Amino acid sequence: MTQKNFLGLLLCVSMAVFAACNSGGEKKGETSTTNEPAATTGGGSIASEGSDPKGIGPHKNVELTHPLDEKMVAAGKGIYDVKCSSCHKTTDEKLVGPGWKGVTDRRTPEWIMNFVTNTEEMIEKDTAAQNMLEVCLVKMPNQGLTEADARSVLEFMRNNDGKK
Repeated sequence: MTQKNFLGLLLCVSMAVFAACNSGGEKKGETSTTNEPAATTGGGSIASEGSDPKGIGPHKNVELTHPLDEKMVAAGKGIYDVKCSSCHKTTDEKLVGPGWKGVTDRRTPEWIMNFVTNTEEMIEKDTAAQNMLEVCLVKMPNQGLTEADARSVLEFMRNNDGKK
């Protein structure tokens, strides 16, 4: 396996852990900032008990674009094609990792950004990430995405979920 293929596989596995291991939830309203409570699943917070819905890491308030930033969507698709598509589908179908459909309805933008940029600490300390690891049985390694890469992947996920 080449280093490029290995790194692509690692990113895909990483995204699998957070993307869709748990069931869908209610949609939350989008705003330009995310200071509101997290969406819920089955009457509970999308984060597991003891887990911050924004995750663990530097991302405390991700500014969302309205409408979607098409340049970021395209950049995110490029990253997905190279590093994620071998493990994830954009549907709800599981491949190596879970499908991405609905992930932006189940997780806050901050949680997603923190997970893809602070993977090891999230898996070590975030209850929601740990619970998904138990279900998925695949530990997502850190892919070393830049902040811009991670934000572009988030915008691609939002586009995939039909956000405008």
